[in-house]
Amino acid sequence: MRSAVKLKSFQNGISLYLDDKVPFDALVQEIAAKFKEASKFFGEVKMALSIEGRQVSEEEEFAILQTIEENSEVEIVCIVGKDEEKNRELFYALEEWRENSLGENNGQFYRGTLKNHQVLETESSIVVIGDVYPGSAIISTKDIVILGGLYGEAYAGGNGEKDHFIVALEMAPERLKIGDFKYKTKANKSKWGLKRKVQPKIAYVKDNSVVMEPITKDLLDDLY
Repeated sequence: MRSAVKLKSFQNGISLYLDDKVPFDALVQEIAAKFKEASKFFGEVKMALSIEGRQVSEEEEFAILQTIEENSEVEIVCIVGKDEEKNRELFYALEEWRENSLGENNGQFYRGTLKNHQVLETESSIVVIGDVYPGSAIISTKDIVILGGLYGEAYAGGNGEKDHFIVALEMAPERLKIGDFKYKTKANKSKWGLKRKVQPKIAYVKDNSVVMEPITKDLLDDLY
């Protein structure tokens, strides 16, 4: 019997292939069985999820996320469109950045979500595997990569240097600063806690002001 649900890993994420001819309720049951069976293999981990093979509504996305979390220790950081090359490029570029920047013991990882007005400070580059909630802040003298959402505050280049950057899978900061340059944030009316399709972005200094753009591998290569 042909499986209606297939799992395939990609850089920092999982692809979930769904048969578009099978009723959604049946797919949810099979997703539960697949993740329960693979729970020991995945372990406790945060990653991105790509849903492919059929279009799903926000309610169906929520049902899928809830099913995964109830049947494994996998926490889905965000849902991405893996068919978009920009998302692939982000993960490969971040892997290269990690090797270049963190390979010389000048960087670190932080696993967890910053909330309840927590402040994380470091004198090195840092990768945060989680979210930065409103009211919380991350401060680095070098670069910041957030494999989750930036909804609070972030300060890179804390030593006053402008040649640093901030990357997040979802950019909706309360405040953002690189070196001595501040980013003028716009009013954000979206619900920061909602899991959804996102477009990874990077903030960096250009012409003496902080700009925020969709991330590409070429752009990240130019920065490091």
